[in-house]
Amino acid sequence: MKFNNVLDFVSTQFEQSILPQIADYIRIPNLSPAFDPDWEAHGHMDRAAELLAGWCRAQPIPGLSVEIIREPGRTPLIFCEIPGTAPGTVLLYGHLDKQPEFTGWTEGLGPWEPVLRDGRLYGRGGADDGYAVFSSLTALRVLHEQGLPHARCVVLIEGCEESGSQDLPYYVDALAARIGTPDLVVCLDAECGNYDQLWCTTSLRGNLTGTLSVEVLTEGIHSGLGTGIAPAAFRIARTLLARLENDVTGDLLVDELYAEIPTERQAQARAAALVLGERVSSRLPFVAGVSPVSDSPFELLLNNTWRPTLAVTGAAGLPELRQAGNVLLPRVELKLSLRLPPGVDASRATDAVRTRLEADPPYGARIRFKVDASLAGWNAPPLAPWLAAAMDAASRGAFGRPVMYQGTGGSIPFIGMLQEKFPATQFLVTGVLGPHANAHGPNEFLHIGCAQKLTACVAQVLAEHAASLTAAPADSARWLR
Repeated sequence: MKFNNVLDFVSTQFEQSILPQIADYIRIPNLSPAFDPDWEAHGHMDRAAELLAGWCRAQPIPGLSVEIIREPGRTPLIFCEIPGTAPGTVLLYGHLDKQPEFTGWTEGLGPWEPVLRDGRLYGRGGADDGYAVFSSLTALRVLHEQGLPHARCVVLIEGCEESGSQDLPYYVDALAARIGTPDLVVCLDAECGNYDQLWCTTSLRGNLTGTLSVEVLTEGIHSGLGTGIAPAAFRIARTLLARLENDVTGDLLVDELYAEIPTERQAQARAAALVLGERVSSRLPFVAGVSPVSDSPFELLLNNTWRPTLAVTGAAGLPELRQAGNVLLPRVELKLSLRLPPGVDASRATDAVRTRLEADPPYGARIRFKVDASLAGWNAPPLAPWLAAAMDAASRGAFGRPVMYQGTGGSIPFIGMLQEKFPATQFLVTGVLGPHANAHGPNEFLHIGCAQKLTACVAQVLAEHAASLTAAPADSARWLR
């Protein structure tokens, strides 16, 4: 059996069946609950779930069952189960909820109208990560088309990932008996360093988000009357941020936010830096003349995956420019997002940040740091030899290049939760969020060629998983050569 045959099959499925469905999915503005408190009344999430589940039910996979599970007040969950023809259980994961529209979309593109251009399907949610359920079941179709065994598979597609997966623990507990104990978890919600090979995510950062509020006056007053007498709320906010972050280097100043970087992860970052070079930074849409914080791709990768960072992602209390009169502001609020390295205790980090911000308030100002969410990071367990070999064989077969390993600067709450619940489980965490794919921002796109090859890689890994449980080691990693 040749990879070319598999890729031809997958390409046909994408063209005839998958891409039209993803296009319809992009048209549904099913914002995650954190961004649409009235999501249930609007009905968009249910529409998206029905669309995806309808496609799943139409797949000619023997024994496939598809169910949308709903609980009052909770986002829907798509639950698919496929009987195994080999021992073991594999859990495949994705999500269907979306980030908000954002601004800055290129003319002719938009979040809710799919546009196919130069092998990329533009629109919100296609890459992050509406394609996941399509690739998961298509990979299983590949195995059935070729008569190859696979373990029992469970596919979970949640509707709350972009809101911190708040509903998922409930569903995982409620469905524990039906899920079983997976030997392997396949997650298709991660990044890729380029579109030229398979990228395996080895770590995820956690996330601490909250709102810093600074209040000095009961109402705004004329700046000519108040400045020089009352302290400015914005200046106090800047002072408080300087307690967390060096405003020249960007280094964070709270010890509880740091973790030791394992030697293996440093070696993998060096290897990735050699492959990617300046593409580590050039994938970002810098304004002309702006440079990254370091000229070392290696240091940039570690900054983005194993070091804590702070971003101010929103503000309140600042009038729009056209309405900004000469007024001393009574109150300022800043939305803070801190990325936590794997291994950092999220609870300790939260307490340390809150204490640093609220202690000894300048001028006695009323200072509050209200925490919205605190999520720990994740460091992958050691790879089983069969999985390492399978991923490399898959990458070479589908892309013609070896597998690469990298950490990811973002979070996938589901992965850490599963690691705690199933400590012996192996993980393939990967995805199609490569250079300029821009999930959460303008011009998000699904790289179709990469998604197709990634689907073939998932099929290879599922086959090798079955082989690892049923065959002698020498017979493993033997198909699709």
